[in-house]
This record gives sequence, C-alpha cells and structure tokens, in this order.
Amino acid sequence: MAPLNLNPNIAKPDDFYQELIDAQRDLDEDEVNLMNAKLILILANHIGDRDVLSEALRIARGDD
Repeated sequence: MAPLNLNPNIAKPDDFYQELIDAQRDLDEDEVNLMNAKLILILANHIGDRDVLSEALRIARGDD
C-alpha cells in the first residue's frame, strides 16, 4: 500500500488555487458542489489505490 502523501506536492500551489477559484467563479452553489464532486471522482480514479483513498476519506472527515 502506498502511503497517503500529506506533504506539499503541487508545483505553484497558489497558481493552482487561483485556477480552482477561477473555474468556480460563475457557478452557483449547486454547480460548484457538482464540479467539486466530479473533480474528486476524477482525481480518485487517477490515484486508483483504494487504501490511499480510504485513508484520505478518514482524514478529510476528521476521523484520524
């Protein structure tokens, strides 16, 4: 099992954050929620490792 990487790992994180905010700029709350859900599923598919995904869910929920 590959461990979940919680260390900074995104090149130019401020630029990515701005891109994420810009992508949501003209969307209403429901559309933002749908976009975020789609993004999560796309990235989860890219990661592919169920143990890593389960660990991420636990951490995001605050269970760890």
